[in-house]
Amino acid sequence: MAAYPFPAWFPAAVRRSITFLLKDNVLGSKKICFLASSNTVKGYTSWRSDSSSASSCSSQPSAADVCPSSDTIGHYDRLVQCGSLREDAQQRHVLQQLVHLQQTLNNYSNSIYLIPPSQRLNSKDDSGRLQKVKDSCITTAENKGGAPTEKEEPTPPPPPPPPKGFYIYGNVGTGKTMLMDMLYSRVENTRKKRVHFNGFMLDVHKRIHRRKQSLPKRRLGKMFTYDPISPVAMEISNETCLLCFDEFQVTDIADAMILKQLFETLFKTGVVVVATSNRPPDDLYKNGLQRDTFLPFIDVLKEYCQTICLDSGTDYRRLERAAAGKLYYLTGEPGAEAILDTLFEELALRQKSVTGPRVLTVLGRDVTLEKTCGSIADCTFDELCSRPLGASDYLEMAQLFDTVFIRHVPMLTLTLKDQARRFTTLIDNFYNYKVRVVLLAAAPLDRLFVHSGGEDERDRQLLDDLGLSGDAAEHLTLFTAEEEIFAFQRTVSRLMEMQTESYWMEGDRSISKKHMNANIHHHLPDKHIPPDNTVPH
Repeated sequence: MAAYPFPAWFPAAVRRSITFLLKDNVLGSKKICFLASSNTVKGYTSWRSDSSSASSCSSQPSAADVCPSSDTIGHYDRLVQCGSLREDAQQRHVLQQLVHLQQTLNNYSNSIYLIPPSQRLNSKDDSGRLQKVKDSCITTAENKGGAPTEKEEPTPPPPPPPPKGFYIYGNVGTGKTMLMDMLYSRVENTRKKRVHFNGFMLDVHKRIHRRKQSLPKRRLGKMFTYDPISPVAMEISNETCLLCFDEFQVTDIADAMILKQLFETLFKTGVVVVATSNRPPDDLYKNGLQRDTFLPFIDVLKEYCQTICLDSGTDYRRLERAAAGKLYYLTGEPGAEAILDTLFEELALRQKSVTGPRVLTVLGRDVTLEKTCGSIADCTFDELCSRPLGASDYLEMAQLFDTVFIRHVPMLTLTLKDQARRFTTLIDNFYNYKVRVVLLAAAPLDRLFVHSGGEDERDRQLLDDLGLSGDAAEHLTLFTAEEEIFAFQRTVSRLMEMQTESYWMEGDRSISKKHMNANIHHHLPDKHIPPDNTVPH
């Protein structure tokens, strides 16, 4: 690549950063310890896809590097030995418990739980037992000297309870997702799904909407009720017997109101759930609207999942690691805007596209980004977070773009809690897809969110609309921004990791495609494709 003609006033450090970010084949001969993890799901429409990845301590994974299911602990040990992980007693304890579940799930099927009790004797699994019952009835009648008669079929005993899942919670950056992905990639069962919780709920709401749309139109004066939640849960149960959720959180009242019925059906039809979260179960949807109707879900969750706390007190994302040049600029820095312009222009030269606006169609809506080029988007904070956008929009962006510039990020006060909530959702989705970000912000990262400001006119109007007293604003998270403050700790932790050299390299989708093509050329199975999440913690 020809050297870019930097202006004479560019700082030397910035020149070195841009040179690193733009250099070809940044992986070079560096050795990366790939962690076992699933390929990240592609939004609410394709989270069903099942694909696992290998692990190795080499620049390319090979068939010999795929650890058998019985060697999960050994795999963890090798990652520690080759320096990708630090020894962590709490992580090892959690992993040992997950290994027991892994062994159970290898040959597990939830099909017996999908059959109504009245039909279980006639099911394929019980056909042999049915014949034995008939033979026993006939023999008994003959022994009594009477004519052979067949007794009524007895009610079948209920199947044994399904395996219990796990709910793993703890502070940010402690390795929860990494351990869950180790479990997921080593479960030798094709009926498994791994998805970010936001993506899962988007898919659920889409299925509910589709079922409602398929109903016949109501006639005047004819009323009928239809509850699509249990049928949607049955759909999912027929597709999978293992669901792995990253970032299990409940902040939306629409989600909160359906979770009990949805998950109760999933659990009763034998679906095993493994989830990670920053909150213990009892704190889910804390101080949310109508939380009393949500509380029964917590009891259901604790009945079917073992709760484990993983909190060693160390945020591994904050540990000293090689930086990918400079990716976080302050608005007050001289020439900061020009530096971002230069980086965008140089990256755009590698795209087989022209710079211009792009319209994304999300759930029937058009979302326009004013400046894009191929897989790169150059956006402002207002463009991404001051408009009424949500997780579905950010998922679409994460699928389309591998590098996003975010300019003019303000200091996020409590008055801007809606924007802060969207920013957190944006970074969650970008992190999950390994989207690379370059930021221009008003304050250093650890001082970007300040707990000042407060009630505004919209809050007062909302209180009136909901018929709530002013006291409600003091404890409902809708008004206190408690959830935003809590979640922003995760955002800061993730943004710190997103500035590292290893994250930037993993986010280069052109390199991922080269690895994928090489693996296809050598007829390797999908699970040898390099994983999306190779950062240790």
